[in-house]
Amino acid sequence: MKIFYWSPFISKVATVSSVIRSAESIIKYCDSNQNVTVSLIDAIGEWESYKNNINKKVEIIKLNNKNYFNILPRDGFLKSRFSYLFIFFLNFFKLKNLLLEKKPNYLIIHLITSLPIFLSIFKKKETKIILRVSGLPRLNMFRYLFWKLFSKKIYCVTCPTIATYNHLIKQRIFDKEKICVLRDPAVLLSDYVKKKFNDNIGTKNEKKTILAIGRLTYQKNFSFLISAFKKINEKYPDYILQILGDGEKKNELINLINKLNLQNKVYLLGHQKNVYRYLMKAECFVLSSLWEDPGFVLLEAGLSNTTVISSNCKNGPIEILDNGNNGFLFQNNNMNDFLIKFDEFIKSDANTLKYKKIKLKKNIKQFTLFSHFNSLNKIIKLKNI
Repeated sequence: MKIFYWSPFISKVATVSSVIRSAESIIKYCDSNQNVTVSLIDAIGEWESYKNNINKKVEIIKLNNKNYFNILPRDGFLKSRFSYLFIFFLNFFKLKNLLLEKKPNYLIIHLITSLPIFLSIFKKKETKIILRVSGLPRLNMFRYLFWKLFSKKIYCVTCPTIATYNHLIKQRIFDKEKICVLRDPAVLLSDYVKKKFNDNIGTKNEKKTILAIGRLTYQKNFSFLISAFKKINEKYPDYILQILGDGEKKNELINLINKLNLQNKVYLLGHQKNVYRYLMKAECFVLSSLWEDPGFVLLEAGLSNTTVISSNCKNGPIEILDNGNNGFLFQNNNMNDFLIKFDEFIKSDANTLKYKKIKLKKNIKQFTLFSHFNSLNKIIKLKNI
């Protein structure tokens, strides 16, 4: 059996690690008697920097000899759309020929999915397309009509959360029988243990730390968090705010920090390979996003035994935090409610915080490599050891 993954990307988003771990889960848990090969299709050189960290049994199939990943524009709507079109036309015939020649049994597609869906016109019936919806889909008219037109060509559609599953059911684009929940393999315990013990965690900061993690984009809503922190700092001056991540909103956020005179209180620390060393020092982790599905960093915070305060944005946080039983939920983009929930966190006793952390850790089990494989196994009919 041949299983191919198609997931071209122009920014290093959380879905990238999910794709790698999904492929590796098949290698790890598939019955050794099964003749299964797993391959990642490299469209623009996006997998080049990851190849040394991917299981050697996962083949990387390069469609192009030239690496375009580092030269494609990615910041801003128009630039990113140009890159998507470039990927589409650059790989049209190359991907078409690959699928016709190799005839994979399953083609699992993420992120920039329009090309393989369109090529389903030419592919052999032996190849079943599994469309993995990575987050709450923005169903503009074009996407709605495109999915509707090709819905019969798609074998299965997977959703990362129950809320997204229900959302797609209501849209009536795909037959209900084709849609299922497949949680991302976001939790890799061996990675956590390695980073926890191999990197100098150190002691907590002298100042109490509120931590946020994510790309500096509109979605993550860090301008809201910085503005809210201004009010928190007036009431609780012993706190600082650290934000990990890079992105197009960096200069805008720096200007906001300067405007609010928070230069010695709010720190933009850029992208960090080991987020656990920061999570384990923090008093709490705050997710201020306008939308997430599911919100991998919530799982990393739970694994690090860090109290979580999150917006109740669509679609993942409510499920991961079990409506606030596993952390603190505030109304999305609501400053007053966020400040109320932060006060609740401050006033909570140790037992209450411990209970929420334990509950969150139990919920994390749904997002392990093995749980993901078991769910994927039901779709592609593999046998586990």
